[in-house]
Amino acid sequence: MAELVLEVRDLRVSREGVPVVDGVSFQLPAESDTALVGPNGAGKSTLVAALLGLLPRQGGEVRLLGQPLGPQGQWPSAIRSQLAYLPQNLAVRGRFPLTVADFVGFGFDPAGPRWPWQGDRRRRRQAVARALERTHCGALATRLISELSGGQWKRVQLAFCVVRSRRLLVLDEAQAGLDAPSSERFQQLLLDLRRQEGWTVLQVSHDLEMVRRSCDQVLCLNRQLRCSGSPEHALRPQRLAELYGPGYVAYRHHHHHHSPLPQ
Repeated sequence: MAELVLEVRDLRVSREGVPVVDGVSFQLPAESDTALVGPNGAGKSTLVAALLGLLPRQGGEVRLLGQPLGPQGQWPSAIRSQLAYLPQNLAVRGRFPLTVADFVGFGFDPAGPRWPWQGDRRRRRQAVARALERTHCGALATRLISELSGGQWKRVQLAFCVVRSRRLLVLDEAQAGLDAPSSERFQQLLLDLRRQEGWTVLQVSHDLEMVRRSCDQVLCLNRQLRCSGSPEHALRPQRLAELYGPGYVAYRHHHHHHSPLPQ
């Protein structure tokens, strides 16, 4: 039996009194790659925010590496450092004159960003250089993060994740806004790093072709977990029709590279 990195039991999250995630349970075995799919407004980002402790939950239990998420939604710091998150849009980019090396350095700091860094500067510098090299960002070290292309910025965020060892990587629509070649490169790099690092990955995605190709497990969410299992099982046409509505499958057939129709 594989070790369970994340266990979610009967998770319930409401926004303004309306249940958005309603009694969801699932497990992420070590080194698995799980996709979270579902229509817009299905509660995917809310679920992720609750797992990260960014949103309070109304009920249920979440455990990371066997440790429970506190009632107020806080992880013990030793556990928190095992978790990395790549949001769809990281608002930090335009606001701070941070270099790529500075930004990746924050990922090294055990308690999160602290400035100025008080620890072993040489070790930190070496870790940053190595993380940039492994994500093909070595030449970008002194560039400002606000000057990067979309594809470069996503790779730099992976460098942030790889600068210290972690167990769980959560990605929210990580490829949104990337063109097809950049998206493909990002996915390949993620796959390589996942194998090298032994990451367990949970990724919210609209790209069902990518999910079919690279994920082990699929969770179909529409407020509740509608189905879960292997891509072959979970992404069958009748299941997609139940999840996204009957027009969806025919639409995918004609426009297979588009996101689903808005619900």
